[in-house]
Amino acid sequence: MTSPVRMPAPQPIDDLQGWLTAFTQPSVLVELLVLAVCVALAWGLVALLRRALGLQEARSIWFGKRGMDGVLFPLVLLCLGYVARAGLDKLMPIAAFKVAIPVLVSLVVIRVGVKVLRAAFAEARWARSLEHTISWLAWLAMVLWVSGLLPVILNELDQITWKVGGATLSVRNLIEGLLTAGAVLIITLWISSALEARLLRSATGSELSLRKAVSNATRALLMFVGLLLALSAVGIDLTALSVLGGAVGVGIGFGLQKLAANYISGFVILAERSMRIGDTVRVDGFEGVITQINARYTVVRSTGGRESIMPNELLITSRVENLSLADPHLHQSTVVSVGYDSDVDLVVQLLQQAALEQARVLRDPAPAAYLSAFGADGLEFTLGYWVRDVEKGQLNLRSDINRAILAALRAHQIDIPYPQRVVHTR
Repeated sequence: MTSPVRMPAPQPIDDLQGWLTAFTQPSVLVELLVLAVCVALAWGLVALLRRALGLQEARSIWFGKRGMDGVLFPLVLLCLGYVARAGLDKLMPIAAFKVAIPVLVSLVVIRVGVKVLRAAFAEARWARSLEHTISWLAWLAMVLWVSGLLPVILNELDQITWKVGGATLSVRNLIEGLLTAGAVLIITLWISSALEARLLRSATGSELSLRKAVSNATRALLMFVGLLLALSAVGIDLTALSVLGGAVGVGIGFGLQKLAANYISGFVILAERSMRIGDTVRVDGFEGVITQINARYTVVRSTGGRESIMPNELLITSRVENLSLADPHLHQSTVVSVGYDSDVDLVVQLLQQAALEQARVLRDPAPAAYLSAFGADGLEFTLGYWVRDVEKGQLNLRSDINRAILAALRAHQIDIPYPQRVVHTR
């Protein structure tokens, strides 16, 4: 792999007097004017491109929320700054651009790192700390670059060496390798985030689960390739990974078999599409709607707001009731007892009307009431009906129907008998 590209070091200005002399030249005003023109041109180009792509209200890594806080604006400004510096360097001594170019390079690095991390790990708490670390390192490198101390420090770090096997490493090589590895991983995360956003755009139901599986597999593959490139950039011999792979395989076989089973089960669920995001399921006595299907676990949210994090192996090895897999309709029933002297036909009619009063109850197939049993205390009727929107809850609908039944029976003076027992005494 080729060595990382090193930043060209400007001519150092050794003291404060040199800085003051350089920035009091009349040519600095021309530089500032050209720099202002570059800023205006960059802002105009980004605004026109954003409008041409129809991204006025959208957020993206390139454009950000308002266009100025994305990656594209400082990148375009950096390119224009390099062109302007090359033109002015032939006409006059350069002072302002020697500071502006390092500042713009640091700004591009910070914007790329921060935006990609926010897109890839939006909910991770550690991402915020990593963003601050990238910002501090970028600004520190900029200060050292402008002051001319960066080449001196790198040369000193190049003298600190040690021998690792057949290779000789230095602190400078290690730092450059780590920076290259970080850049490779950032680019890998950027590509995977862009692919995930495109795959999951306007996807619903079964397509959402399938695209989520493709997105997870693509991200894992890109991260693996990026990790190999990063290790190669640091100077690690990739042939040594064969021994490490054997050790990892033994570890998975013994200590990590449950974790591996969960990951494999997750890909099986996403590939078979037996459970999809939005399905209503009942697992291990817990019922709810699937909100997330991750590689290791699945999140099921109940109608009461509770969320259950279920290992994917549990969904593969145990019995799962999917209420939405083949047919989103769900059949419910309720049992009512009335007195033996009640009008059976009237009771059946009242039960069906009570179900039809609810908008969530399907008309086709229509609700049906039956005389199901001759109970010890009265006649038992079973009312059955079908519901389409299971995700809105089941107990609330059953409660509304039972209340309507109770009101209808009382209005028609139909007796709901109390339990009766005969006690014989001797």
